[in-house]
Amino acid sequence: MRCPFCSAVEDKVVDTRPSDNDQVIRRRRECVGCGRRFTTYERVDEILPLVVKKDDRREPFDRAKILNGLKKACSKRPVPLETLEKTVDKIERELEESGEKEIPSTRIGDAVMAALREIDEVAYVRFASVYRSFRDIAEFMDELKDIIEEKTTTAKKGPRK
Repeated sequence: MRCPFCSAVEDKVVDTRPSDNDQVIRRRRECVGCGRRFTTYERVDEILPLVVKKDDRREPFDRAKILNGLKKACSKRPVPLETLEKTVDKIERELEESGEKEIPSTRIGDAVMAALREIDEVAYVRFASVYRSFRDIAEFMDELKDIIEEKTTTAKKGPRK
C-alpha cells in the first residue's frame, strides 16, 4: 500500500475492524516513512457482469458511477450517504446474484430509479429527468402526475406496515 502523503510503500496496520455488515474490512494504517495515518478499505473482488451500453459498447461494472449518480440526484436533499452506499450495495449484489455475464445499462438505470423512488421523490425526479431524457415538459409533467397519483393512492390506503 502506497502512502497517499509521501508515496512510501512501507506502512504498518494500527487497527483493523469489519465495516458494512462484515462485507468490508477497514484498516487504519501508519506510514513508516512520514508517520501520518490513513484509512484503507478492503472488499472481496467479485466478478461482476459487463455493462452493455445503448450503443453496444461493453464496460466493466463500476459501482462508483452509480454512487456518483445517486449523489448528484440527492444533492442538497436530506439523504444520508450511508443510505446511498447501501443502495449501491443492493444493486451490485442483485447483479452478482443474477449470474449473467453481460447486463444492459438500462437494467441498472431502472434499478437506480426504483431505489430513488423509495428514498426521495425529488431525487427520483432529478434522476429521471436525465435518465429518461424527456423530450418536452409534457413528458416531465406526466412523470410528476404518476408520482402524485401514487402518493395519493398510498395516502388513502393508510401507512405502510
